[in-house]
Amino acid sequence: MTDLTTLLEVGGPLAALGGGSAYTRAKYPAVYWSAVGGPISTARLLSSYSSVMEACGLTVAPSRLRVLAVKATTRREVRPVPPRRGIIRPTSTGLRIRLRLAPGQEPADVAASAERLRHAWGVHAVYVTTVKPGVVELRLVGYDVLRRVRMPRKADSGFLKVPVALREDATPFVRDYRTVPHQLTLGATLSGKSMYLRHLITGLARQPVALVGIDCKRGVELAPFAACLSALATDPDEAAALLPVLVKEMEDRYDLIKARQGIAPDTPDEEITSDIWGLPEGERPTPVVLFVDEVAELFLTATRKDEERRDEMVTQLIRLAQLGRAAGIYLEVCGQRFGAELGKGATMLRAQLTGRVCHRVNDEASAKMALGDIAPEAVSAACAIAPEMPGLAVAGDTSGGWSRIRTPYLSLGDAAEICRESAHLVPDLPALKPFRPAIPVRLVETPAPAVLPQPATD
Repeated sequence: MTDLTTLLEVGGPLAALGGGSAYTRAKYPAVYWSAVGGPISTARLLSSYSSVMEACGLTVAPSRLRVLAVKATTRREVRPVPPRRGIIRPTSTGLRIRLRLAPGQEPADVAASAERLRHAWGVHAVYVTTVKPGVVELRLVGYDVLRRVRMPRKADSGFLKVPVALREDATPFVRDYRTVPHQLTLGATLSGKSMYLRHLITGLARQPVALVGIDCKRGVELAPFAACLSALATDPDEAAALLPVLVKEMEDRYDLIKARQGIAPDTPDEEITSDIWGLPEGERPTPVVLFVDEVAELFLTATRKDEERRDEMVTQLIRLAQLGRAAGIYLEVCGQRFGAELGKGATMLRAQLTGRVCHRVNDEASAKMALGDIAPEAVSAACAIAPEMPGLAVAGDTSGGWSRIRTPYLSLGDAAEICRESAHLVPDLPALKPFRPAIPVRLVETPAPAVLPQPATD
């Protein structure tokens, strides 16, 4: 009986500790990693580094000088040499460690063993990046950072740079318009495409950038951000009137570049290699970002007259995509599906969109439209996105690299409030004034007058 009482006294706290640890790991993975997972994984790495590297085939034969030195000083066996390990740097999501590769090794050898290293050291994932020739960095992620997204406090933000999502290696995904001027974003209904768009608009609303929207769904997606938009078209007719104005603005900016740099006026725009960033700051035009939501609505036609309007709009979009970067005009094209079946010019327009972001789609063909021509292996990753993971997407560019990202939650009300607070930063572009959307007046509820008690009467 005494032994049973002692067992209960000892087992009760241990069971509570184990239950609390499991609860913390499920609900607060960052806290669990900092308190428990991180120290355990660090101990595993330090104690098993040499044996794990040897098992993964990441060791090389020792040099003759090393063999002679070991035999002269000790009688122990001469073992293969692993990559030289640097200092382990803990982070809020994992560990970072640099390795100096041994002669004859390359970063691809370490990347091929990333899955083995993950299991050996008990972490969620291992990512390998090249720092400089002969040196790689291992980024060990302790838990699934995409399950509950928390953006890093320090992100690479700046002019025309928006940290919009979190990568699966716990680094921020930054939408840099100077590096990737145009982008195609695809996603089915409730896939998180609108959330991605909210973060882009709210991030640019705080910057001196002209935001232009084309939303042929009667403006239901972009109208809440009207306070920070310089122009908004809510149907194909308005879009057909807005696009020529943007093309004319682009041509005027090319004329400005020609006049500043002494280029002959009759020089074709295609032969001008400079851009507005070479102009003095006082003469530099304001950058323009064009958001096109549900781009397929611009391609759909019902009559022959609609076909002529469609062809004209597509031609103007292609011109903006081909020549707009140098003039400081950038495109953000969004839709549920985009491909050759939309009509003439669709494939040509897609070829000009350098960046690609593919959320959950309804069929494999849609994923191939977004990623098949730049990273075929990313198509299967896009098709594997579950419906219960909104905001999860696969991001890539024409360099062939890709990664999984997820956008944090941002309510429509909070995004609209940010745009209203940034309304004073909207630049003044005379050509876009006729298309400036009307800002709805906020209704302020006035409190009802207080009812004073009446004296009692007979």
